[in-house]
Amino acid sequence: MDGQRSVGITDFHNHVIPGVDDGATDEAETVSALSAMAAEGVTAVVATPHVRLFASGQGSVEGRLAEIDQGWERLLACAGAMPLKRGAELRLDTVDPDLEDARLRLGGSRFALVEYPFFAVPPRSTRVLALVVNRGWIPIVAHPERYTGIDAGLDTVREWREAGALIQVNIGSLLGRFGQQATRTAFALLRRGWVDYLGSDYHARGLPRIAEARTLLERSGATAQAELLMVTNPGRLWRDEVPLPVLPAGLPEPGS
Repeated sequence: MDGQRSVGITDFHNHVIPGVDDGATDEAETVSALSAMAAEGVTAVVATPHVRLFASGQGSVEGRLAEIDQGWERLLACAGAMPLKRGAELRLDTVDPDLEDARLRLGGSRFALVEYPFFAVPPRSTRVLALVVNRGWIPIVAHPERYTGIDAGLDTVREWREAGALIQVNIGSLLGRFGQQATRTAFALLRRGWVDYLGSDYHARGLPRIAEARTLLERSGATAQAELLMVTNPGRLWRDEVPLPVLPAGLPEPGS
């Protein structure tokens, strides 16, 4: 099965810019992280440090982006040959998000990686996503499988998708890294065909486990889905193109 794989995984959810968040602390950790990702098949990276959209004073969004500007230059200086773009993982802690600054979007594209504060789904979450879409951007909700407040029937995720949002699941959730509930929810989303991308959310510690997650899907009969979720659709995002549909995956219950 490995011989049938395409090469060229694009990872657009990670924390490899040195010294700007809870990911890589310095250039040495950045270099190690990029090497580990490359060893598992990653050939392009969009770096996504955390950014809060609701901020003021010393914690202004512009101030935060200026800080990341410096980290980005440090990343470019040590990254070697790995193709890189810049983005952010945006905390939707405001009901009126402004994504005009290209540095807030993935590689300056239409796409923006977003998350909710405190791993909880707030009231009116769909309304905020719809506002982002109506302004011409495409929100990608990061790791919904990890949020409290995701109902058993996943109606909240269905509403997000109907509003025009896309969904990114963490590969670590497939492997049990974030607990049984996150794993069950991740598998349930894949079985419904409601996942558009898989991302590493790699924080430059340990192994990214990207290859392990891909093998898990392939051995579960979801080779085509793994290709779309890890190679094709992230590659399309790199080119500012919308993802291709991913069919429901006939995955077993985790642990069965």
